[in-house]
Amino acid sequence: MFSHDIAIDLGTANTLVSVRGRGIVIDEPSVVAIDRVTKRVLAIGAEAKRMVGRTPSSIIAVRPLRDGVISDFATTEKMLQYFIRSVHERFGMGVGKPRVVVGIPSGATEVEKRAVHDAAIAAGARAAYLIEEPMAAAIGAGLPVMDAAGSMCVDIGGGTTEVAVIALGGIVRSQSARAAGDAMDMAIMDYARQVHNLLIGERTAEQLKMAAGSAFPLDDEGTADLRGRDLATGLPKSVEVSTIEIRDALSLVVNEIVRTVRATIETTPPELVADLMMHGIAMTGGGSMLRGLDRKLATETRFPVYVGEDPLRSVVRGCADALEETETLQKVQSAVASRRPPR
Repeated sequence: MFSHDIAIDLGTANTLVSVRGRGIVIDEPSVVAIDRVTKRVLAIGAEAKRMVGRTPSSIIAVRPLRDGVISDFATTEKMLQYFIRSVHERFGMGVGKPRVVVGIPSGATEVEKRAVHDAAIAAGARAAYLIEEPMAAAIGAGLPVMDAAGSMCVDIGGGTTEVAVIALGGIVRSQSARAAGDAMDMAIMDYARQVHNLLIGERTAEQLKMAAGSAFPLDDEGTADLRGRDLATGLPKSVEVSTIEIRDALSLVVNEIVRTVRATIETTPPELVADLMMHGIAMTGGGSMLRGLDRKLATETRFPVYVGEDPLRSVVRGCADALEETETLQKVQSAVASRRPPR
């Protein structure tokens, strides 16, 4: 190997980096700490997230990817360059510059794609390839994306749920919705405020989602403690909530995910629908780990539904796998390029 080729999942919540021959070496929050006055970047990744809530008001934490789009591509460029250079510092450049494959949101504009591409080149890449995240997730989940038979991947990340039907190395049909992990957390925060008059943070909401969240009736319904600040007294307060209550709080987000999947199926050519009925729907991303979501989707679509192996890492694994297969990389890369909006 002449250089450390790099695969990157540029996610709304986390950025993962895989180095060829070494596996995943970075898994850090997609957060940048910036001085509000000077606009100088102070920290990136895990260090930036640790600063949140513990720093002067002059320091702000920015998530440059929001709702599945690059909301601040200047900051995204800096974050991408930081992670690529971190790999160089840890493992050396090798002989020659590396190739870099980046998984990007399918809603990225041509300007955003160019910014990501140029940032990778500026950080020392000899070549940069962009793969849309649902395609990368499908490859990472082991779906036969190069076959004529259709495959469907539902990638539920932090900002968006992206649904794609794939055949012959291209995305045949796709839809996305801003109903994913972040929206689930917000739904729980809204529930706590409206029903229990409690103010809770994103981290508490996420923990409750993982502990007591579900999308389908459970065999073992239970309870969990919800802790926050009482909006009436300003003092700490704890209430007991049931898994049924949390499921109800999440229902609007879950139903939007179901609607997006069904809408994609309804526009898919009949021949490919037959393939999907046979092979099923693969779910990836952190949101796919919500208990019972696979059963909910299976009930609503009447298709087999399963969660891919290690769903949190499907996108970065797909990017890394594409690096190993030149033909696949060229095909899925050209599929991205061919989906440009009309001028």
